[in-house]
Amino acid sequence: MIFRSTIKGLAGTAALLGVYFGIVTLVSGWSFAISQFSQSWYFVAGLAIGFGIQIGLYSYLKSAVRKGASKSVVAVSGTTSTVAMISCCAHYLTNMLPIVGIAGVITLIGQYQTELFWFGIIANAIGIGYIANRIIKFSKP
Repeated sequence: MIFRSTIKGLAGTAALLGVYFGIVTLVSGWSFAISQFSQSWYFVAGLAIGFGIQIGLYSYLKSAVRKGASKSVVAVSGTTSTVAMISCCAHYLTNMLPIVGIAGVITLIGQYQTELFWFGIIANAIGIGYIANRIIKFSKP
């Protein structure tokens, strides 16, 4: 049970990193994706690892309790993690999006990149805490 949950957590981490590299590569190319990752690796890796921990904990909770735990917490914090990671390069989308309104939103996201990273990390911590709390609650006799 723990082994499967760990594998699922590692797969979640890898999947989120795949989404990050896939989107940034599509927008600006592989060399730029590597460059951006090397500048913000601690945020990107932290978000991906936090998401993977949530997936692993949720998988463990689901198999241990056999009850439906809140999938919405994992989904919301996972989405937040993805958005925060992609935000590091979102301002480069303005090259591809000539629509002023969308370009303005992307520029705004680019200006608050670090804040979005921190928001994603906090959302991950809340999700991990919530799922861990559920595991503890359901483990008590």
